[in-house]
Amino acid sequence: MVFSSTVFLFAFFPVYIAVVSLIRNIRACNVLLVIMSLFFYAWGEPVYVLLMLLSIFINYLIALPAEKIRYGDSVKKQALLSLSIVFNLTALGLFKYAGFLVTTINSVSGASIPVPQIPLPVGISFFTFQTMSYVIDAYRGTCSVQKNIGKFMLYVSFFPQLIAGPIVKYHDIEKQLDSRSTDIEKIADGIRRFIVGLSKKMLIANAVGSIVDDIYSLDGSDLNILLAWAAGILYTLQIYFDFSGYSDMAIGLGKMAGFKFLENFNYPYTSFSVREFWKRWHISLTTWFREYVYFPLGGNRKGELRTGINRMSVFLLTGIWHGAMWTFVVWGVFHGVFQLLETYLIHPDRWKRPLAYIYSMAVVTVGFAIFRADSIGQALIIIREMIVGFGFTDVGVITLQGMITLYNCLIVAIAFVAMTPVVRDTADALAARYNIRRAVTFMKFSASVFLMALCMMSIASSSYNPFIYFRF
Repeated sequence: MVFSSTVFLFAFFPVYIAVVSLIRNIRACNVLLVIMSLFFYAWGEPVYVLLMLLSIFINYLIALPAEKIRYGDSVKKQALLSLSIVFNLTALGLFKYAGFLVTTINSVSGASIPVPQIPLPVGISFFTFQTMSYVIDAYRGTCSVQKNIGKFMLYVSFFPQLIAGPIVKYHDIEKQLDSRSTDIEKIADGIRRFIVGLSKKMLIANAVGSIVDDIYSLDGSDLNILLAWAAGILYTLQIYFDFSGYSDMAIGLGKMAGFKFLENFNYPYTSFSVREFWKRWHISLTTWFREYVYFPLGGNRKGELRTGINRMSVFLLTGIWHGAMWTFVVWGVFHGVFQLLETYLIHPDRWKRPLAYIYSMAVVTVGFAIFRADSIGQALIIIREMIVGFGFTDVGVITLQGMITLYNCLIVAIAFVAMTPVVRDTADALAARYNIRRAVTFMKFSASVFLMALCMMSIASSSYNPFIYFRF
């Protein structure tokens, strides 16, 4: 089930609002939310809901002895931790990377091993990381052991963040599973946040995404420098508004039920370095890798060489996490290289801010051009055309002309404004200066009604268009 579908908006969503509004008993509400979450996942993955339940059950059992042996039998502790990690990574590897691994072996060795055709369970990367973090934290002592399997099931399967994040760590919401409250104000704020996310997806991401698809479908000989940069910039906008839109919807839905999820994006396209970009982009993933990979590897405590290796390892794994394609691996390494360059060599924080901004956004855009490509070959063609693409074929010129419409220009202009905090900051400043908070609040909700109407019209006239991060 997709948040931007008529089934969700006109059937599932109203039932959810009724449940969180009317059911005040936390235990009863938790049970209903688990049932709704399993139904939500089973709607599109009727078989693989069993895989998620198996993951929940095994990780729940592995974590149960944590409090007893946390400071005692270190051998048993390491064995159980290893069991959890092996189980989770094996499941993730089997369903997500088996075909990629066999294909790579065949291409390198010339073998003809049959490539397994295993469908990818939606959201497996997200709920696997959540269960792993819970078990690790239970043995570290940074969270309590959840003895109620129903509450643990709610933590893992709660539908707003189940499919595409944000990755919620157990210690961030463990108290909320037992004690939380909701009221009409939280529900209204949650609905408004949901509408903001839906608008990002339906009105901006989908609009620029259709242009990106048209450009990437062209033959390499028809590309030119303008089309290549347009593809890179527009995809940079598409993936931000698509993914941050989903995160907004998840945070809004969680807030309606009394859950507070941490922010996943903090205006990443206002960054003045690649390192700053990664502090603002997909925050839940970067913090997960920092806590569970970078720090255990030694972080920056074992000298510059080891620090560089640790950082490169994190970004290599970040690329691999995104999918079973070499483009994702190269994208991760690409960002890892610039992390090292900024740490030891170029220091953009010392540059003039306009130059630093152009540099950081150019690196991010080129990186996303690699990320979007269907193959390394296509990525290299796009990057080549970004640099020396001064040949303009008839097809390329016609494609350019078709892109430049009043509607497309308006959408891109809105996107460039919306990717910055200028609207939020202006509204807050006016509310504080002129003491018109009620008027600003009324304007926000009026805008939400208007945006919802536009989204409904867009949904009625568009085909199925899932979120980009559904495939990760």
